[in-house]
Amino acid sequence: MAEINELDLNAQKIIRQAGQNAHDKMNDSYQIDTKTNYTDLVTTIDRENEQLINEQIRKIDPDSRILSEEGLGDRQITDLHGHIWIVDPIDGTMNFVKQHNNFAVMLALYIDGVPMLGYILDVINNRLYHGQRGKGVYVDKQRLHAPADLGLKESLLAMNRTLTLGGTPALKKIAQEAMGLRMYGSAGMEMIGVITGQLGGYISNLKPWDLAAGRMLAEELGLVVKSIDGSSINVLSSNLVLVATSQVSRDIRQIIN
Repeated sequence: MAEINELDLNAQKIIRQAGQNAHDKMNDSYQIDTKTNYTDLVTTIDRENEQLINEQIRKIDPDSRILSEEGLGDRQITDLHGHIWIVDPIDGTMNFVKQHNNFAVMLALYIDGVPMLGYILDVINNRLYHGQRGKGVYVDKQRLHAPADLGLKESLLAMNRTLTLGGTPALKKIAQEAMGLRMYGSAGMEMIGVITGQLGGYISNLKPWDLAAGRMLAEELGLVVKSIDGSSINVLSSNLVLVATSQVSRDIRQIIN
């Protein structure tokens, strides 16, 4: 297996290459398909990016396995033994298509189930949020500090449309208790909001590629990343996830319980 620092440097190059590809082609003609429903979009650029990232990972870490959103990685990954790379080639595809803004490329490395490397590239602003376990979190070359531990009533909260409009009474009360509600349509952009202190918390149903990178960065900054009821998370499955300051997490658990 390649050494972790070398993997880190190479992964930063790979994700920037994928981000540049998405940026260069977002004004081109490309195919748009739906997956589970009319809001769940995938484009040929998603698939191009996934293939680009996966091919480069195979070169730098050939003994690893890859879990990627559009299915071009290894199939039926049911355990986290060894090196597992988790890839989101374009996070916020609807924003990519409709806004040409507010989308990200995400990548993470888990080693024996432990999040070790995480990357979220804000493509339009060309900012790379990245970190290595035990070595801090950075935006480009500037180190980030842990956000202030504010409570729910002092914080903006991000929550997706489905939970906001059709969630449980407890989720609606959480939204009402927050200082304000935000909805960016990209897990990566909402994770950036939490790790930079712009948001006090983020609640959403997240799949592995939505969660993996942001979880690594958030936990490295001392933030809470758990299921909404406070239980631990299985990164290989879908989860109703809370990413938040410690105080927001406590406030939300009081409402739920």
